Amino acid sequence: MTPEAGRGRSAGHAPGPIAAVSVWRHGTRLGPTVKSLTEYLTFDVPERMAFLNITPELERIVERSGVGEGLLLCNAMHITASVFVNDDEPGLHEDYKLWLEGLAPFDASPRRYRHNRTGEDNADAHLKRQVMGREVVIAITAGRLDFGPWEQVFYGEFDGRRPKRVLVKIIGE
Repeated sequence: MTPEAGRGRSAGHAPGPIAAVSVWRHGTRLGPTVKSLTEYLTFDVPERMAFLNITPELERIVERSGVGEGLLLCNAMHITASVFVNDDEPGLHEDYKLWLEGLAPFDASPRRYRHNRTGEDNADAHLKRQVMGREVVIAITAGRLDFGPWEQVFYGEFDGRRPKRVLVKIIGE
């Protein structure tokens, strides 16, 4: 299979070059060296719902990785937590809390949510996580996270009071 195969190009279009890809065939490396780093962050948030700016920690991990050009994947490894990108503005965070509470109000009783009939009390947290998302992928350019204006990465907690993990995986050259 050629590098261009399977790239969705129509007949008559010249394939473009594939840049910065490492291809292994029979143990032979072709292309630049790929580095990777995996780390886990643990958060134990005392509040039921909170947003923590984790951008500085992600920047430290990128620096430790030695990756100049690549991608960072960051995902919450618990079904009642989230990782998302937005502005670090306290009013916006309060708006999120009110909006999410309106969409999926906390109600520990089994009357509102079927999930709570299993003995759990966190059905609302599952729904809030679904809305806010599980993960983000951020480009690394020249050894730094490549954000748009005002963008920061946040850990969103929707059922706090116990330790939860976040995966950070970096791959690039």
